[in-house]
Amino acid sequence: MKHKRQTLVILSPGFPKDKADTACLPPQQIFVKALREVCPGLNIIVLTFQYPFFAAEYDWHGVKVISIGGKDKGRIFRMITWLKAWLILKRLNKEYRLIGLLSFWLGECAFVGSRFAKQNKLPHYSWLLGQDAKKGNKYFKWIKPKGEQLIALSDFLVREVKRNYKVTPLHVIPVGIDTSLFDMAHHRREIDILGAGSLIPLKQFDVFIEAVSYLKEFMPDIKAVICGNGPDMNRLELLARTKGVSESIVFKGELPHKEVLRLMQRSKIFLHPSSYEGFGAVLSEALYSGAQVVSFCKPMDKDYRHHHVVNNANEMNLKLIALLKSKKLDHDPVLMCPIQQIAKNMISLFVDS
Repeated sequence: MKHKRQTLVILSPGFPKDKADTACLPPQQIFVKALREVCPGLNIIVLTFQYPFFAAEYDWHGVKVISIGGKDKGRIFRMITWLKAWLILKRLNKEYRLIGLLSFWLGECAFVGSRFAKQNKLPHYSWLLGQDAKKGNKYFKWIKPKGEQLIALSDFLVREVKRNYKVTPLHVIPVGIDTSLFDMAHHRREIDILGAGSLIPLKQFDVFIEAVSYLKEFMPDIKAVICGNGPDMNRLELLARTKGVSESIVFKGELPHKEVLRLMQRSKIFLHPSSYEGFGAVLSEALYSGAQVVSFCKPMDKDYRHHHVVNNANEMNLKLIALLKSKKLDHDPVLMCPIQQIAKNMISLFVDS
């Protein structure tokens, strides 16, 4: 009888379409690569529901990716995507010895994954990664998950889920960083303030622009950079012009992940004005890049050096000016969570289950 290969199936709404697609979910990419590195004998298959916008099976850094290509179409199309996912899981369950399923976010992937796992007596975990912990997530009602089936990305998300859904995630596995992606040579920090993320209302880049406007009164030559793309781009560029800071802020658009990391290493401060964040991989990347980090969000209960948490825009402005005027600004790297440890913590749930 043919030996069936031990396999972990990861379900995700999206995944890179090829190796060059580094801007697609960088934290999840880094995690899957690390999982492969720490478990070389384990077969990892990623089943992606909506993105890429084509149906195919392809190799990504030695990991098999099965793309359904749902294209985020609604209603009947979404049901068809779920049916396709179910049939693929059935096939994989016959071909391999599945050690379990891991769903990124508590959403449609977790809905299909939890049902399939229950029917086939397989372990299934949902990794809560941010906005899925907010109020109004219908999938909580549909799945009715137990605490032991939930992995929260941060201590903050544990409290958020408990408050909103009266269930406490039993596991906390934060986002990790791959230290090998960083060039640790000495960098000239000519960028005063850097921001990176999707240009959407939740990320509050208008607060970033207001902060640069405030700082320009004290530092006329201030240099700021915003990386990212999104529906707010035109509105933010207009706001920068209105505030008279369009020459002080460079909008870089969407950049490859490595370029964003290089910009972090050239920045004195990483400013993260987001109103809500499950963890924010950019926080740990910026800290390891040696930048001082200022944010409204505090993902973990533990305090980290160089991470300054503020409560409002006024506090943010005062903290920024104090840091930029400081003669002793320290740019030593601060490591929150190495990705290899994150991958080991995750796989232990399946190996021990």
